[in-house]
Formats: sequence, structure tokens, C-alpha cells
Amino acid sequence: MGVTFPPEKRFVLSQVLDEVLDGLYGYAMVLSRDRSEAEDLVQETCVRAVQAIESLQPASNVKSWLFTILRNIWLNQLRQRRAAPKIVELDVDESTAELAVETSKDPHALYVSKVEREQVREAIQQLSKEFREIIVLREYGELSYQEIANVLGCPAGTVMSRLGRARSKLRSLLSDSLRTPDRRAKGGAE
Repeated sequence: MGVTFPPEKRFVLSQVLDEVLDGLYGYAMVLSRDRSEAEDLVQETCVRAVQAIESLQPASNVKSWLFTILRNIWLNQLRQRRAAPKIVELDVDESTAELAVETSKDPHALYVSKVEREQVREAIQQLSKEFREIIVLREYGELSYQEIANVLGCPAGTVMSRLGRARSKLRSLLSDSLRTPDRRAKGGAE
């Protein structure tokens, strides 16, 4: 299959994919809750983006376009399966670069940081799909309100209100659970 498209579009797509690949994977994990399915979603998104690059307008927001492609692929798969996705944690593995940077930290601080990240992931998994999706797009995908609105097909005002409710629910879930063993020990000793 010989797909050819102008070098400038290929360059733009390549740059944006480099920037958002982790965000696409994180979003795919939230939607699918399965690592291999998330990887397949991201791969299919890249394939479809390459196939549709000619339809991309010069002033288009490529990042938002990619997230929309991923979401549409997932929705189509859901319709075909008519079954709920499996429950899996977001991303429990640390990247090698992150581990290399963190090894210079105090081991206790590393432990506390890891426990807190796990508690945040667990709290995000407890959110409804609607809230989980919007939190991940904003906080992990780093999309703007307008970009999220484009991906979800709703007004930016709806995005802002859902995000506010999602953050409030997440804050509530974390208020009791975001206590590391170190903080519990200090609180219990007093």
C-alpha cells in the first residue's frame, strides 16, 4: 500500500504524534481499560490518521483530530461488541526515564510518591465513564476545553461544568484515601 502525501503534512502529523502519543495511549486506557486494546486503539488511530491526512485542512487542530479519531474507533468497537470493557488500572508501569530521574530521590519519598499515584489512579477508576474520560483528556491528554468539546461533540460550557463536577468527585474520593502509610502513622500517633 503506497500512501503518499505532502511532506509538510507528514511532518506536522509526525510532530503531533510524537507530542501526543502518550496522551492518546492514556485516553485509550481510560476508554478500554485494557492494555492490549489500548495499544490497538492507538495503532488504529495512527493508521487512520495517515489514511485521512489528505482531508486534513491547513488550519486544523491535529491533536484534537487524533483524539476524535481514537474516540470514534472505540465507539464503533463498542457498538460491534455490545459488551462492557474489562476493568484494568490506568498505567501502573513507570517509564524508564522517570525511574532514572527518581532514583536520585530519597527512597521513602519515592515510596510515598508511588503510593499517592496509585491512589489517584484508583480514584479515577471509581469515577463514572463520563467523568473519567473528561479528567484524562484534560489532565493527562492536556487538551484545552475547546479541544475536549470537539472530541466529545459537546459545547465547551458542558466540558467546563463536567470537569468541575469530575474534579469535585475526585477530590471527595481522594480526601479520605490519599493518606500514605507515613501520614497515617503520624496522624495515628497524635
